[in-house]
Amino acid sequence: MAASSLCSSFTTKAWSNAQSSSSSGCRRKHHKTVTLAGFLRGDFQLLHTTSFPASGSRARRGRRRRSGAVASLGGLLGGIFKGTDTGESTRQQYAATVNVINGLEREISALSDSELRDRTFALRERAQQGQTLDSLLPEAFAVVREASKRVLGLRPFDVQLIGGMVLHKGEIAEMRTGEGKTLVAILPAYLNALTGKGVHVVTVNDYLARRDCEWVGQVPRFLGLKVGLIQQNMTSEQRKENYLCDITYVTNIFIHYITLNFKSWDLQSVEELVVRGFNYCIIDEVDSILIDEARTPLIISGPAEKPSDRYYKAAKIAAAFERDIHYTVDEKQKTVLLSEQGYEDAEEILNVKDLYDPREQWASYILNAIKAKELFLRDVNYITRGKEVLIVDEFTGRVMQGRRWSDGLHQAVEAKEGLPIQNETVTLASISYQNFFLQFPKLCGMTGTAATESTEFESIYKLKVTIVPTNKPMIRKDESDVVFRATSGKWRAVVVEISRMHKTGRPVLVGTTSVEQSDSLSEQLKEAGIPHEVLNAKPENVEREAEIVAQSGRLGAVTIATNMAGRGTDIILGGNAEFMARLKLREILMPRYFLFLNERRISLVEWVRVFRWKVVC
Repeated sequence: MAASSLCSSFTTKAWSNAQSSSSSGCRRKHHKTVTLAGFLRGDFQLLHTTSFPASGSRARRGRRRRSGAVASLGGLLGGIFKGTDTGESTRQQYAATVNVINGLEREISALSDSELRDRTFALRERAQQGQTLDSLLPEAFAVVREASKRVLGLRPFDVQLIGGMVLHKGEIAEMRTGEGKTLVAILPAYLNALTGKGVHVVTVNDYLARRDCEWVGQVPRFLGLKVGLIQQNMTSEQRKENYLCDITYVTNIFIHYITLNFKSWDLQSVEELVVRGFNYCIIDEVDSILIDEARTPLIISGPAEKPSDRYYKAAKIAAAFERDIHYTVDEKQKTVLLSEQGYEDAEEILNVKDLYDPREQWASYILNAIKAKELFLRDVNYITRGKEVLIVDEFTGRVMQGRRWSDGLHQAVEAKEGLPIQNETVTLASISYQNFFLQFPKLCGMTGTAATESTEFESIYKLKVTIVPTNKPMIRKDESDVVFRATSGKWRAVVVEISRMHKTGRPVLVGTTSVEQSDSLSEQLKEAGIPHEVLNAKPENVEREAEIVAQSGRLGAVTIATNMAGRGTDIILGGNAEFMARLKLREILMPRYFLFLNERRISLVEWVRVFRWKVVC
């Protein structure tokens, strides 16, 4: 299965001509791009180029010498920090169990569908009678492998069986991109679901949770297990029903947990609880969830006081104030401080004696207004949709629907944008990611990049990182980064490289860190006449997410994305023919269908029944 992921960092063969024509130099900022074909085939290279302002052949020779030095240093550091563990020790550790599973394949493949499904009930009965899951593992994995062959047309490789065993053991499996982690998760999920206590599979966003539930979730459904899905707009009854399934795909499980455990006074009985007891949790892209996003605590907030026109007044004052004259900004700590001049001018404008007077406290309004001006930028930290300010997740680039900044900050941003101000919120309860996930008796995860955070995983979560070998020898070369001193030179070089790759027909993926960056690069590509697709948090792009992702591997395709589409999204080399066929069928048939309805004056249901055709939606 040819697949790749829109990760947050990519690499390509670098450019030499573009660098010599750019005087921007290479030093601090860096940007990385990947060509999908080269990424999958492993045939791309990276040329390290360092540019300094100089002239003449002597300068060019100097540049070449310095370039070689940088390349050598980058290769040396890459060799030191990349690690040499290919997972062969893991292969040997689990080889005996893999042989047992393979030995059962002929027997299991001879079973009919109903007989294969009956194996689930037999295994569940044995688990409830006290047999350990370890003793049931070979047969359970053999059953899942056969079901996957029949339902998905995919037979898990031996290394995928190893990955499943690592997850069942309660460890983190590091598996390279394209090795099929999504399918791997089904193996331990099915085995641990036999206890009847439930399994949670946590993904980084609702899109992936829905995709995984609908795709690989067919396997446990075929075998007689109930598979549930939690999405944002579900009612409490729908959530409860899905949480009671044998396997539940979810992203925001923690929000429901906090809501019910810290607001338990609203519950009349235990039966009203939505989330069932914790048993076994599999975390996809575990480094993103347990390390990157774990810096932010999980918070439940409630309404505080009514909106105030003070936000608008403060926004006008902040707009008039000048940085380093009226206030200073610490971008790293996300804080602002008023200077003496700022205090005096604010008090004069507001006609108050003290900004911190508890009877008429203005300081928090002014400080939040300045934060909204300097630290919270549109199309970077948030987007506006209609009359709403929607937060953009800094890690995934996705809109965080229903989330609001607390302590009046969200209202300050609304005032800055001139939008209606909604009620303030106050924190009712909070819990850290660490405390939440450690409540699972059995926790595991999988990702393509875990070894670099192995110390953190072991010290914080008591999770061991195990490197799983690849199915075939890795031929891709992971080169070091190209670093630039100035942003302008970086983006010019990126456009030149994209143009060069596009002319050869190679699909190109460009990862950006914000909506603003993706839009800026899009404008530069338009000027260069390069057709492309943009995938970021803007509503018009989110609605076409499935189409953009499905076709980003087509010949000559150029896709710019924040990492919202990235983690875990399969991109098929050559594009998704099935998706395009369905799209084209809809374009051709739907106009004819409506014309037919108008002429015959019959309903859609009647038309489908007459022609026995399922409408493609």
